[in-house]
Amino acid sequence: MSAAAPALPWPEANQRSLLSALAEVREALERHAAGTRGAATGPPTAPSLPPAGAPEAADPPAALDVLCSLFELSAFERATLLLCAGLELDARFAPACAAAQGDPARPHPTFGLALAALPDAHWSALTPSAPLRRWRLIELGPGGSLTAAPLRIDERILHWLTGLPQMDERLAGLVEPLPAAAPDPLPPSHADRARQLTELWHGCARATAPILQLCGGDPTGRRAVAAAACASLGAPAFGMAAILLPPGAGELDLLQRLWERESRLTGGVLVLDCDAPEAGDPVRGPAPRRWIENGRAPLILSAREPFRGLVRPMHTLELPRLDSSEQRELWRVELGASAAGLDGGLEPIVAQFDLGAPAIRSAARSGVARARSCAAGGEGPSPDREALARELWDACRVQARPRLEELAQRIDSRARWDDLVLPERAQQALRDMAAHVRQRVRVYETWGLGLRSARGLGTSALFSGPSGTGKTLAAEVLAAELGLDLYRIDLSQVVSKYIGETEKNLRRVFDAAEEGGAVLLFDEADALFGKRSEVKDSHDRFANIEVSYLLQRMEAYRGLAILTTNMKEALDPAFLRRLRFLVQFPFPDAAQRAEIWRRMFPPQTPTEGLDPERLARLNVPGGHIRNIALGAAFLAADAGEPVRMSHLLRAARSEYAKLDRPLTEAEIGAWS
Repeated sequence: MSAAAPALPWPEANQRSLLSALAEVREALERHAAGTRGAATGPPTAPSLPPAGAPEAADPPAALDVLCSLFELSAFERATLLLCAGLELDARFAPACAAAQGDPARPHPTFGLALAALPDAHWSALTPSAPLRRWRLIELGPGGSLTAAPLRIDERILHWLTGLPQMDERLAGLVEPLPAAAPDPLPPSHADRARQLTELWHGCARATAPILQLCGGDPTGRRAVAAAACASLGAPAFGMAAILLPPGAGELDLLQRLWERESRLTGGVLVLDCDAPEAGDPVRGPAPRRWIENGRAPLILSAREPFRGLVRPMHTLELPRLDSSEQRELWRVELGASAAGLDGGLEPIVAQFDLGAPAIRSAARSGVARARSCAAGGEGPSPDREALARELWDACRVQARPRLEELAQRIDSRARWDDLVLPERAQQALRDMAAHVRQRVRVYETWGLGLRSARGLGTSALFSGPSGTGKTLAAEVLAAELGLDLYRIDLSQVVSKYIGETEKNLRRVFDAAEEGGAVLLFDEADALFGKRSEVKDSHDRFANIEVSYLLQRMEAYRGLAILTTNMKEALDPAFLRRLRFLVQFPFPDAAQRAEIWRRMFPPQTPTEGLDPERLARLNVPGGHIRNIALGAAFLAADAGEPVRMSHLLRAARSEYAKLDRPLTEAEIGAWS
């Protein structure tokens, strides 16, 4: 008894199976052509072709049989598909088609030819809802009727049959495969969500493709969790941004049909990212909703906020942000040996920055690299604890910036306490604010004062006083003291006349700022937070909702939020009661103005004959004093002279002209 022949490698076995199936279809064409020439009564009945999805000897089965099974092709549909594939793969098919149709000008397949030449023909295979056309396995060419139009096999399907799967080029620019295995393990809470996604998937009814919704957290974390769940299911994951979906219904339906075909071929699951690039603002237009409602392929929605009001049922899971213990462990793992002796130095970082796993990894690597570079530059063979902690802190600030950069103006904070000239009471209030931000974790978590309620734990302040009295400068000093970024929010871009838009804009600002606990400066806050009116119409009601929403976010914000106003009396007393600090910036008196003048010019600025006491007679606050000093410096530099009183006089006249105020004799009589 002879030994069994060794099994062929799958590519070779697949090729043989495909060539054999093509040969059978070609022979059917040739028999039809011969019968047409030899008898006027029509073509003879050809021998039956192998039934759709018939098992092959190859293990795994041939690509053709997998395709027929996935799309439930009948024997006639299978043969028609092979008829179109043969034209691309076998040079003998073109003359066979021309001969079978009795026309040398028609060397291509048609539905008419398939109906006439192939066995088990049925008209229903030609309809748009039948698999060949529904799944775009073949395409109708231009010209001619339904039965006379040329047919061609779709390129993606042709490559599949030959055993060389390639993603459809119409999808390639929109859909991208997600890594089957993340380069780094998921944090415990995220790994638990991946497990829950898998369990929900198994629990979904098999009659319909499941839709799961993963909300919260950051897009990178959600994508990693979705990919991990798909890997545990043995299904490849693919990502697509909802903002790239075409708005037109026809284009959208075609794209969805192509993706559903791809999903059947690969068993893939689509992770639809519904966050727009602008600060993660959710995409809620008609295109994503149409995709969700009409789709029949497995889908995972990734969005900061859940979709609501959809007809199609779905399961929703919230992805939590990493808690402090998970963040701390990630830092230790990433820092490795560099973390030795840094435990105390990690606590302020974990307390201040609420970063996701990718951001922590990036910040750790960047901080260590910068610390080592500084050490190699002369600070020692390896970074010391203080240098490393400083570099890690700065790296965290950089990681937390991108989302907020698009919503607010970042101010480079260089001012220090010596730059402020304020009454002692105001100075002490500012230092108390800095202490509240620095010690929030110790008081709220270690000492337990914040465990019972998360309400009222934010550090919020109102700076009130005339323009130019140092409110913005004080915010800069606080940001520099705390080592945090300062962002000025343009209220003209936040306040909207459309109902609900103001809250949406405020939410975007606070959500983006949470990662780094940045100092938020709402300039001229009375424009938004004036006295709440009695509810007389819907606009009054929604205006009050805007104020209430702001109060809630400020009370929960883990950073420092500062409001500035020139008119404290315009603010609602109920609003003022919910602010932790109220700091008054008075108009500076003569002694304070003299002190401001003494500190105005740096030591390297050449000056001559300046008299702060006489300059203090100019009755303007610090902001205008700075403008006068700058103007005088430019005049002196242009003249090649040190800054003198004469330059300051010219600059003062210019500044007063902007204010539409005359310079009085009492202000300049002694030095004009």
